[in-house]
Amino acid sequence: MASSVTAVEINENISINGFIDGSWSSTDSNAVNDDNDLDIDEVEVNILVNAGNVSGEIHLDNSEDATGVNAGVNQDFEIEQVHFTYGFANGVSLQVGQFGSALGFEREDPAGLYTFSRAYGDDFNLGNVDSHVGEGLRLAYSTDTISAGFAAYNGVGEAEESSAGVSDDLDYEFAISFTGIENLSVTVGAQGIRGAVANTDVDVTNIHAAYTLDKLLLGAEYVNLDDENNADDLSAYMILADYDINDQFGIAVRYSEWETGAAAESDQITIAPNYAITDSLGAILEYSSAEDNAGNEADTLALELTFTF
Repeated sequence: MASSVTAVEINENISINGFIDGSWSSTDSNAVNDDNDLDIDEVEVNILVNAGNVSGEIHLDNSEDATGVNAGVNQDFEIEQVHFTYGFANGVSLQVGQFGSALGFEREDPAGLYTFSRAYGDDFNLGNVDSHVGEGLRLAYSTDTISAGFAAYNGVGEAEESSAGVSDDLDYEFAISFTGIENLSVTVGAQGIRGAVANTDVDVTNIHAAYTLDKLLLGAEYVNLDDENNADDLSAYMILADYDINDQFGIAVRYSEWETGAAAESDQITIAPNYAITDSLGAILEYSSAEDNAGNEADTLALELTFTF
């Protein structure tokens, strides 16, 4: 996949980057109607600002991954993320605003993924910034080998409130990453999502790692979701291998499995060759086969083009 190119510099303090992502996909399923889709999936423009010890980002986004009543419908450009970060001495920083999770192997936007699809159902895809974003602050510390952060936040547009004597406290997240071994990165973290109604708290644990060996990247992730509302303790995991055959052509293979209920689970195998047409334009051809333990099956063939600038 083509990686993001250097941001376009407007002046010494402001620069712009972003991407345009489009795809064709066809899904053959024995459980629901077959689906053929040709779409511009997402357009994003990022404005990056630097002024001394302060940096800021504004991410303007048009995406089909919106949640709520407009889920699956292209939206007008709206703010996906907006935050500023103040850098203190000795590697300490404070970020304030609207931001995505620091957890999840498949982080944030399509331009950074090895495949067209994500590994599992949305609740486990912590790094998908189009559906997992909060408003608050994050305190972080970093060295050459370790970085750590703690965030306190609420959902976008939500406020702390109480119902039936139960207080909806701030959600929280912490993450610790280690890169002290050559070619290896490991991240461990957790989220606590606090509801205003009794027994609606959700606790999430995430561990993911990546190891690079010459042209081969190996990745793995484990996610545990403890949902008090449904009395469910659900988990998901994935393993991924991405091999660069040459500077332009590579192939990713991924297996993922996730629980959708106490006695229900799904799995998916994905094969995704990728080709860098230019430094800024990349293509992914993906075949995925998903199945649950109730016998429902779905096979998807997709072609995705992503232009980064």
